[in-house]
Amino acid sequence: VQLQASGGGLVQAGDSLRLSCSGSGRPFSSYSMGWFRQAPGKEREFVAAFRWTGDKTYYADSVKGRFTISRASARNTMYLQMNSLNPEDTAVYYCAAQVYYSGNDYDINSYDQWGQGTQVTVSS
Repeated sequence: VQLQASGGGLVQAGDSLRLSCSGSGRPFSSYSMGWFRQAPGKEREFVAAFRWTGDKTYYADSVKGRFTISRASARNTMYLQMNSLNPEDTAVYYCAAQVYYSGNDYDINSYDQWGQGTQVTVSS
């Protein structure tokens, strides 16, 4: 599967953004998929994910209640709706897929296909 993230931009604190991840290949419903982010000088970290079965979603504590992950299987697209953004959310956001499900939805090393990233900058 080839992935491409889009939708990033420069916003003010309190604003919202919706990121999209589109892909080719097998349907997204075949994969567990997630969003990760990497801020300058920091390691890439888990943000949100949903299991391939479609019945479970997971969020980092830092975004719980503000971010929502979803997918539109018919469009082979995954979304990350981000509300109440704050400067700590500034990062490059990556979408990723587990072609072979590892059983772990949080671990960055479980994801073997990655999009190119989209920059999100939140000003105070």
